[in-house]
Amino acid sequence: MNDKASAPAKSMAELALEYGLKPDEYQVILDRLGREPNAVELGVFSVMWSEHCSYKSSRKHLGKLPTKGPLVIQGPGENAGVVDIGDGQACVFKMESHNHPSYIEPYQGAATGVGGIMRDVFTMGARPVALLNALRFGDPAHPKTKRLVAGVVAGIGGYGNCVGVPTVAGETNFHKGYDGNILVNAMCVGLADADKIFYSAAPAAGLPVVYFGSKTGRDGIHGATMASAEFDEDSEEKRPTVQVGDPFAEKLLIEATLELMATGAVAAIQDMGAAGLTSSSVEMAGKGGVGIELDLDAVPQREEGMTAYEMMLSESQERMLAILKPGREHDGQRIFEKWGLDAATIGWTTDTGRIVLKHHGQVVCDLPLAPLSDDAPLYDRPWVQPALQPHLDPRLVPAPTNWTEAVLKVMRCPDVASKRWLWEQYDRHVMADTLEDSATGADAGVVRVHGTRKALAVTSDCTPRYVQADPFEGGKQAVAEAWRNLTAVGADPIAITDNLNFGNPERPEIMGQIVRAIDGMGEACRALDFPVVSGNVSLYNETNGAAIPPTPTVGAVGLLPDYALRMDFSGLRGGDTLILIGVSHGELGQSLYLREVLGREDGPPPPVDLNAERRNGDFVRGLIRNRRVTAVHDLSDGGLVVAAAEMALASDIGLTLDATSVAHAHPFLFGEDQGRYLIATRQPEAVIASAIEAGLNAALVGRAGGEVFASTGLFGIPLAELRAAHEGWMPAFME
Repeated sequence: MNDKASAPAKSMAELALEYGLKPDEYQVILDRLGREPNAVELGVFSVMWSEHCSYKSSRKHLGKLPTKGPLVIQGPGENAGVVDIGDGQACVFKMESHNHPSYIEPYQGAATGVGGIMRDVFTMGARPVALLNALRFGDPAHPKTKRLVAGVVAGIGGYGNCVGVPTVAGETNFHKGYDGNILVNAMCVGLADADKIFYSAAPAAGLPVVYFGSKTGRDGIHGATMASAEFDEDSEEKRPTVQVGDPFAEKLLIEATLELMATGAVAAIQDMGAAGLTSSSVEMAGKGGVGIELDLDAVPQREEGMTAYEMMLSESQERMLAILKPGREHDGQRIFEKWGLDAATIGWTTDTGRIVLKHHGQVVCDLPLAPLSDDAPLYDRPWVQPALQPHLDPRLVPAPTNWTEAVLKVMRCPDVASKRWLWEQYDRHVMADTLEDSATGADAGVVRVHGTRKALAVTSDCTPRYVQADPFEGGKQAVAEAWRNLTAVGADPIAITDNLNFGNPERPEIMGQIVRAIDGMGEACRALDFPVVSGNVSLYNETNGAAIPPTPTVGAVGLLPDYALRMDFSGLRGGDTLILIGVSHGELGQSLYLREVLGREDGPPPPVDLNAERRNGDFVRGLIRNRRVTAVHDLSDGGLVVAAAEMALASDIGLTLDATSVAHAHPFLFGEDQGRYLIATRQPEAVIASAIEAGLNAALVGRAGGEVFASTGLFGIPLAELRAAHEGWMPAFME
């Protein structure tokens, strides 16, 4: 049973270490097999037991997240989550990381991240209708940052634009903590009939296993293992483990897959993502409680002399594995020929509970499936409560010496500055259903459900500096802000997906970040009836022992029953009154004011009152539905100043804010208290009366008109100057 073509001179124990398996894990393999594995079998174990595929450090804690709800059709455990959006329709969505590949090879790393997340969605029977991305780059002054930004953005645009799915929303941050390990989190949203969802579990033995899509090459071998390890100074050498994408092949694959599903021939289906043919075959057979036997000679190959090891671990893109109903191979063959895809029947499901691989007439792998999936290592890693920042009294934080410069400094800082340079490279309107996107001045992307009055609202959110300072409150805030962004466009929040990006879980302080962030997310999801239906964990994001800031990104989906009642923050008109909904204590801990104006990164993040979050959001959504507001913007980074400035710029009209007192104006204007909305209305007295009746805080904070962004007695900045500061940073940086 030796695969001589790939057998190394090293011992299997040495090879196991090289493949990322710990000595005790290798011993477990020996105990469970009762023998030494060969090279192919060891490769299969190494990818299936990698952090990327097994979630061995996080599964214990992920179980604390709420995953059920009245609208949840499919929660975690499948290729993507599925929620009911009424009228027999379902929304299918998921977010996933491509961090390590994007750092090593930014264009292909980001492009294949987009391709992979789309396959997760259409594998469930859904047509992709929207893409999002959450990007974190290092310090703009770092010598690699500009090249990484250019490559990642080009990769996302190049792939998504070619496939023809709009990129409608996302976020982009810069911080020195990502210098050695950028984050590229991609999200895809699709639509399907609620009674026509496809799953990956093989239903029975004796069914044909059909491979279709692109040919298998040597790209991406051990990609899952690479994504489960830290970087060091030799990481550039890992370039061969990065996959190469072909968006035109993906478009053909989408159409062929959906057409095949429509014939009724599909019994189970799985895309080949991380760990390629290994994970897809193991997961399909394992979930179905059957076995699987593959003849690797039948696998379409684009390179000569590929070994069994290479074929099983290749992560070549645009490939699918389907288990068809008996005698339906001809349906598949007809469709694959029509769309010009490579395809072959490469095996059968069995009743053995084992995965058996044959190559050149020899059995090169014969393993029980249980140890590969259900019985994979599960760790309860030691963790410590992260050190928390002491209380920061906003009254003791110095006011700006120059108010105008302080406002401009925050508006042009990399986190707040316009990302127009970036999102103009994305096709946001292909498919002709995009109603709101990065360009329109809305807190979430909005995509029409074709042929109906309904629309989906989509967003991605996380504030890593909050999570760094207090993972529990930061985890709560990520969920709450996603809920708030959906609410601000008038949508009913439905469910979330997540992408938990952290450092090395074997370090107790990092594991503490993971545990407490998940605890906070879980509390927020329960309080807001916002279940988690899918997600991804990306660990070991560090270089030479320096971890990234903890970044539990939340992707969220909401439903607008009537898209005519959607809202953005570009509708401000002269004479409108600005009202702030929510309590303002002037929280300046971890604020952009503190960092950008005073050069400090200290204090606790603003606390999240989930009851207030819900009450305020439900009230604002009601105002939108009753057409009582002309513009709505949630408050987040930079507080009231940034929200008001973005509203003025998006609407192209000036506004004047009223600070409560000059002595304490900076906490009021720059404080980042949570659960707040800035609304514009023509009915201020009625709106405030309604808020008071609902037991909410509502304050008149300004009025619209003129061509200056101002605060009484503090600053007055012409809109043209404000716009130049806000929109000028990124083009200048990328020149």
